[in-house]
Amino acid sequence: MALTLSAQDRQTLRTAAYGAVTLMAAAGATGKPHKAATHGSIALASATGEVGHVLAAKSKIGDLGGKSVAEMADRILPALTATMSLLAKQDAAEAAGFRSTVLTAVEAASLAQKGAPGPVMADMSRKITAALDAA
Repeated sequence: MALTLSAQDRQTLRTAAYGAVTLMAAAGATGKPHKAATHGSIALASATGEVGHVLAAKSKIGDLGGKSVAEMADRILPALTATMSLLAKQDAAEAAGFRSTVLTAVEAASLAQKGAPGPVMADMSRKITAALDAA
């Protein structure tokens, strides 16, 4: 089944996925956040299916910045839940693919740090997973 996504839906999907990577980079700010962002973004660029096409689009990603991680999370975590809800209504396989892609990107971002991910990154990963599963 083909997805029917409006321009706003596509924007929300891209904001959600790249926002998850942004949150992981912010959570790893004491290490090498640029490496976390790079590794997470590469994982998103490797996505397949219709979600992969949306993530690969060369369009502007929504505002991912903020004055604090809390401010960023207030936009990004609900976008993850909204995207999962939208995809689940249209195509369960694409929803599962989106979830898997985001979690792979989160893992890639966390593994960019030397040693095991610290407690802050692990906590952010749990929050992202919870937002994905809240749909």
